[in-house]
Amino acid sequence: MSANDNDHRGLLPAGLADLLPPDATREARAIDVAIERFAAFGYERVKPPLVEFEESLLGGPGAALAPQTFRLMDPVSQRMMGVRPDMTVQVARIAVTRLKHEPRPLRLSYGGNVIRVRGSALKPERQFAQVGTELIGVDTAEADAEAVLLAVDTLRAIGVTELTVDLNLPTLVAAVAAGLKQPADSLRRLRRALDRKDEGGIAKAATDKKVADLFAGLLRAAGPADRGLATLGKLKLPAAAAAEAARLAEVVKLVHAAEPDLPLTIDPVEYRGLEYQTGVSFSVFALKGREELARGGRYSAGYPEDGVSEPATGFTVYMDAVLSASEAPPERPRLYVPSGVAWSEAAPWQAKGYAVVRAVVAAPEPRDEAKRLRCSHALIDGEAVPL
Repeated sequence: MSANDNDHRGLLPAGLADLLPPDATREARAIDVAIERFAAFGYERVKPPLVEFEESLLGGPGAALAPQTFRLMDPVSQRMMGVRPDMTVQVARIAVTRLKHEPRPLRLSYGGNVIRVRGSALKPERQFAQVGTELIGVDTAEADAEAVLLAVDTLRAIGVTELTVDLNLPTLVAAVAAGLKQPADSLRRLRRALDRKDEGGIAKAATDKKVADLFAGLLRAAGPADRGLATLGKLKLPAAAAAEAARLAEVVKLVHAAEPDLPLTIDPVEYRGLEYQTGVSFSVFALKGREELARGGRYSAGYPEDGVSEPATGFTVYMDAVLSASEAPPERPRLYVPSGVAWSEAAPWQAKGYAVVRAVVAAPEPRDEAKRLRCSHALIDGEAVPL
């Protein structure tokens, strides 16, 4: 085989990539930091399998991710399985089955890789690492606020300090439409107009001017949280929709009390990418970029179609986005140790922060060999000599 032929073995399918040094180390450390922050707030880690039976993986909230799920036949059971496109649905399954007798609220955390059938224009990667938490068994504003605040705490611990949070109510538009008895066709056209931020389209889609004015008011509520909530408060929303808006206001109040300087925005008509959320949802961004770092919100954990579900909220941190938004920590200095040095002598240098690179092939000139192996120091006469 020629060298050129072998180069082709390094090619990977679109959306998949090798993570090389030092990025693989950065990601692993960031995941460890996140899991430790979760543990510090009482979240216990679970580890679901990479693949599981299709009906479990795609039941309940997982149905929204069915088009993004790779399928394969299990040669043992002859049943269809899916490769997880998201870990939230797996943690929810664990909660309502294996941990159904544990006291609520149940706090669980997770970390691992997921893979999806296709990427998006904004996120072309198809495989990426997720870490996150789920708070299962309660439906309160305090739980919603905890998810937001823990996501912010975790991102700061990893090294992304200047953050902003965008809060959403993905079921609000449907609740308003139901309360105003808008037909399904009108709702579809209203959603398209809202997605385009098109007030003229809203007027054409609504059944009358009163309805159009109300949906235009929802659209105008997008922006800084305090101003947006004031706009929502002036609208005559149907009872169910008004309750959702009140819940959002309560969550904003709780988050502001804990983090008065954290920028908060709301977009009450946004729902794309939040299809299985059932209440207050949120995305976290870095102020210096618009790539989504974390996403979360309220949903039904389990399988509502079987009558087995619990209220839940949580969030997922997208590690690839986090690493691109955070500064790389300084690399550990590498100390070249020539052959003949006792293995036990590595420990004191490691305790000082060095990565010890032992010679496994004799080299006539330690300095040259150390440089070739990308070491910053060489052990010469018992001293770590910088190169």
